[in-house]
Amino acid sequence: MARIVGMIATSHTPTIGFAFDGSKQEDAVWKPIFQAYEPIRAWLDEKKPDVLFMTYNDHVTSFFFDHYSPFVLGIGEEYAVADEGGGPRNLPPIKGHPALARHIGEHLMANEFDMSFFQGKPLDHGCFSPLSVLLDASKGWPLPIIPLQMGVLQFPVPSAKRCWALGQALRDAIESYPEDLKVAIVTTGGLSHQVHGERSGFNNPAWDERFMELLEKDPIALTRMTHADHARLGGMESSEIIMWLVGRAMLSASVKSLHRSYYLPSMTAIATMVLENQAEPMSDREAEKARARAGEQLAGIEDLPGTYPFDLKRSVENYRLNKFLHDLVIPAHRQAFLADPESLFEQWGLPENERAMIRARDWIGLNRHGAIFFVLEKLAAVVGTPNPAIYANFNGMGLDDFLKTRNTQVTYGVGGAETHDKVEAAR
Repeated sequence: MARIVGMIATSHTPTIGFAFDGSKQEDAVWKPIFQAYEPIRAWLDEKKPDVLFMTYNDHVTSFFFDHYSPFVLGIGEEYAVADEGGGPRNLPPIKGHPALARHIGEHLMANEFDMSFFQGKPLDHGCFSPLSVLLDASKGWPLPIIPLQMGVLQFPVPSAKRCWALGQALRDAIESYPEDLKVAIVTTGGLSHQVHGERSGFNNPAWDERFMELLEKDPIALTRMTHADHARLGGMESSEIIMWLVGRAMLSASVKSLHRSYYLPSMTAIATMVLENQAEPMSDREAEKARARAGEQLAGIEDLPGTYPFDLKRSVENYRLNKFLHDLVIPAHRQAFLADPESLFEQWGLPENERAMIRARDWIGLNRHGAIFFVLEKLAAVVGTPNPAIYANFNGMGLDDFLKTRNTQVTYGVGGAETHDKVEAAR
């Protein structure tokens, strides 16, 4: 089974990426940053993890306040570098680990953490700033990651105690994964800093050192603190430190501290730690129980004919198809589809089997393949097919015969002014 080898804790300030991109390794001001990461790189070389599980917060780059969630797990196959305003950094995309991410997501939901999931979104400096000094990406990233984006910028945000509970659930999730993987935790953010208001520029090195000491030896004490406590001691934006508690809760009660550094060049304290896990492996019996609980809500669903749950596996495997159909809500995409669908298929790189199903309006084929119904009805609205015609196709019936099975014989769709008349005339 999978096992957690330890935790790397690191700040994710953009100054790290700035120094790296500017080749400032020997500059007196920036050199201490790079020196702090040398022992961590050596530890990674020694432990040779198979995947990094990474907690971070997005800085209003890929996640905006039109939909802001506390816990958002990345389940995608690849993550690009985000453009934060001046163009993306010159770094390659990094691979994800969808199978382990899916297992973790199922476990967390079964344990009553109301997760959100993302794919197809680029990652900002919250991830790539520390990654660029932890790993050599000159020939492509050597490890995949699973990113956990935590919404810590718009209050209310999860309490320190809730983050600790999340970490404990994550430990069970990872340790019950039925594959021999070594997982290293990378938890990012902090430490003391405030970047807004008249208190901008506040730092507290004494508290930062105390925080790291408590994180290693008495993390429960940190779970008793409020966000007001964090702001008073470390500045308002130091609320990011709750992400360090998520990582710490994934380890044994007693850990082996291998490395600690602290440097304050400008606005944000740049701190690093390596805590090596001392946990006993999860037993086979406990792992089996954990996996069974994660799957119990859909147990037996495979025996229900004509039913295709849209789970995380189907979502990841069919992301491009569902995104293509979803984007028909965008007028330019919709117009391009109606004008020249073949060129749009080519632009998106859709495989021929998916193109053929869209051309043929093979609704049941698309559904079985992995298109969720709610993007099919968007395609139907664009081409003027009423929703009941999709249901008829699902059942292998003509529209008139299907309507006879309904209490009223009406047709309808989700389209607006562009398609209303088409749907009305479709029968």
